[in-house]
Amino acid sequence: MSGHSDEHERTMAFCEIALSQIKALRQPATPRNYEIWYSYATGYQPSLNQKINETLSQNGSLSDADLDSVYETYLAPSRLTDRIDSVGSKVMGEIEQVMAMIDAAAGSASTYTESLAGMSEAIGASSDREGLRAIVEGLVATAKEMEESNQKLEERLNASKAEINELQVNLEAVRTESLTDPLTQLANRKFFDTTLQDAINFARENDEPLSLMLTDIDHFKKFNDTFGHLTGDQVLRLVAMSVKQNVKGQDTAARYGGEEFAVILPNTVLRSALTVADHIRRAVMTKELMKRSTGEHLGRVTISIGVASLQADDTAATLIERADACLYAAKRNGRNCVLCEADPEVSADQAMQVA
Repeated sequence: MSGHSDEHERTMAFCEIALSQIKALRQPATPRNYEIWYSYATGYQPSLNQKINETLSQNGSLSDADLDSVYETYLAPSRLTDRIDSVGSKVMGEIEQVMAMIDAAAGSASTYTESLAGMSEAIGASSDREGLRAIVEGLVATAKEMEESNQKLEERLNASKAEINELQVNLEAVRTESLTDPLTQLANRKFFDTTLQDAINFARENDEPLSLMLTDIDHFKKFNDTFGHLTGDQVLRLVAMSVKQNVKGQDTAARYGGEEFAVILPNTVLRSALTVADHIRRAVMTKELMKRSTGEHLGRVTISIGVASLQADDTAATLIERADACLYAAKRNGRNCVLCEADPEVSADQAMQVA
C-alpha cells in the first residue's frame, strides 16, 4: 500500500463524488442512495455505472423506482444468495422428478414380472391351441407396453440429465461471479484470502517455497481526478490484463483492493518471483493509454511492486505485511520498480520509519 493517508484521501474522494451526485440530483441522503453513488464513484461495477448513465441520459434524473431497481440488481446482499438458492431448488426439483420416474418404472417392472408369472401358469394349464394363442398375444401386448414405458423413461432421463447439466453450469457461473472482481475479471479479495491460506498450508505440508506479490498503480488518484473515473477504469483493466498475461499454472492473480493487485506464486522462490514481477512492471509500462471517446493520448502508466517469500513462522497476515512493506518502500524510492525484503532499500525504509 502507499500508506493509510493515501487510502484515506482516495476513499474521501469517492465520498465527495457520491455526496455531490446526491446533491446535484436532490435525492435523499439515505444509506441506500449513498451506497449506490459511492459504488458509482469507485467504478468497481461497470454494469451499475452503465445502467445509471443510460437512465440519466434518457430521463435526466433517477426516480425512487430507478434507484430501487439499481440497488436490487447490483448491490442487494441477498442477490447472489437468491440466485444460488433458485438454481439449487431447480436441481432438487429435477432430482425429485427423476426419483418419481424411477419409482414408477420399478412398479411397472414388478407388474410386468407378475404378469409373466401368471401367463406362465396359464400356459401350463392350457390344453387348446386358441387358449395358447390368446396367452401369447397377451404376453406380446404386455411386453410392448413395457418397452414403451422404458422408452419414455429413457427419454425423460436424458432430458433430466441435460437439464441438470445446464443447472450445474449455471451454478458454477454464479459461484465464479461470487469470486471474481467484476471490473478486472481477476479473482476478488474473498477468493484471494482463501487461496493464500490454502497455498500456505500446501507449501508447509510439501516443503515448497511460496512467494507473494503486491502491486499498486503509481499516482492513480491524480490520474483518476484528471481524466475521470471511466478512464481510471480503463487503467485498472490494462494493469489487470498485464498481470493476467504474465502469470500461469497455479498462480493466482487477484484485485486486492482499489488500485492494488496481488499475485500468489506457489512453488516459486524469491528470485523467480522477482522475475515475474519485473515482467509485469515492464508490460504495464510499455502500453500507452488513449482516451476512447476523443482519441487523446494520455501517456503511460507505471506500477510499483513488493515481493515477499514465505518464512517458517509466517501467517497469511505477516506474509502480506512484509510484501506490503516492500511495496511501500518501492513507492518511497521513486516508484516504477520492484523491491523485495532482501533489498537494502527496504531495510533502509523500515529503519527510517522507526527512527
